Amino acid sequence: MVIVFVLVGLLALGVLVAANWYLWRRLFRDTTARPGPVRRAGAALIAGGWVLAVGAIVAERAGAPFRLQQVLAWPGFLWLALSVYLLLAVVAGEVVRPLLRRVLDRRARASVDVPQAQRVSAGSVPPPGPEPEPELEPEPAGESGAGPVPGSSGQPSRRLFVSRVVAGAAAAAAVGTVGYGTYGVLRGPRVKRVTVPLAKLPRAAHGYRIAVVSDIHLGPILGRSFTQKVVDTINATRPDIVAVVGDLVDGSVPNLAPAAAPLTQLEATSYFVTGNHEYFSGAEQWVEEVRRLGLHPLENARTELPFFDLAGVNDIAGESTGQGPDFGKALGDRDTSRACVLLAHQPVQIHDAVRHGVDLQLSGHTHGGQLWPGNFIAAAANPTVAGLERYGDTQLYVSRGAGAWGPPTRVGAPSDITVIELASTRA
Repeated sequence: MVIVFVLVGLLALGVLVAANWYLWRRLFRDTTARPGPVRRAGAALIAGGWVLAVGAIVAERAGAPFRLQQVLAWPGFLWLALSVYLLLAVVAGEVVRPLLRRVLDRRARASVDVPQAQRVSAGSVPPPGPEPEPELEPEPAGESGAGPVPGSSGQPSRRLFVSRVVAGAAAAAAVGTVGYGTYGVLRGPRVKRVTVPLAKLPRAAHGYRIAVVSDIHLGPILGRSFTQKVVDTINATRPDIVAVVGDLVDGSVPNLAPAAAPLTQLEATSYFVTGNHEYFSGAEQWVEEVRRLGLHPLENARTELPFFDLAGVNDIAGESTGQGPDFGKALGDRDTSRACVLLAHQPVQIHDAVRHGVDLQLSGHTHGGQLWPGNFIAAAANPTVAGLERYGDTQLYVSRGAGAWGPPTRVGAPSDITVIELASTRA
């Protein structure tokens, strides 16, 4: 088992090194005429970015001083996102590269043909024999983009010109994508409204609203001001209750208690269940902290609201400490004639929910993939990545989450706070 783990680790490291060498080659080697400071600066940039990224992850997981986590988090995690989109943009550039060179070749041929046509029209008779081939600008020998073409007045070769255009466009696309995706997170989540009909819901509860918020991920980057945006957005929707379905934090209570403090301003009765990241951050301490802030933790527990049962189960990550989900404890002795809404962080818990006759499960965890094409990876690990789906008699709603983990960036998976409006089929 250890050998397999080592081999997988070496394979992953090899892929990472190869991908970054490819980035350096396309962005720096192929765009310069000869070895020099630009190539060295490019190598330092890529290597330094990964040092910061690994440092940010290790510092967060090892519980390093919080100030150090904050210093490393911004550049380190943003580099992770930027490197993903640089690689995707450079790969896409491989399609553009031959097309652009073909256009330039045609323009070069046309520039040779035009003067010859002008000479013929002026009365000069071309020599007998086959028409000579146009003299094309020679490509440099050796490595691509090796320098100006001899006799071309210092102009770069077409290969070098194409490399610079493609690299510049790739860099601009990657920076623009990450910049806009980061702005979307820091701006705060937008409200999404979804109507969910429940057959067992009484007519008097028609229109009952649950504000679902997940994956806030308070930590070295997202702090108190972000929590305030989330709280203000929730309060503006005027829900009947609030459901916080896990991954509230990435850090300890001493470091993040000030960041979580605005949760006391939630105006509606609020409930909380743990996510996997709470178990990386001290779940027991955070359960007590959210209770102190006025939220009601549902640790494998159920509360009977006037119109339906609201239950919550711990996250699967708690199994390693004996605090995992217990559906029997939360749902085993309930009145099954009443509608039941379950808070469970991970969508994969839907199968247990179906077996226990839950009407609606509210989850998060996936972030909707967070960074495209991460949604395809998330889809392979979760039954539902985002939105509402039905599993037998049970419906599952998965929020994309309010914050972000790692890079404070979302691409193709905008953050949200969802207002679930329950609808009675008896209305």
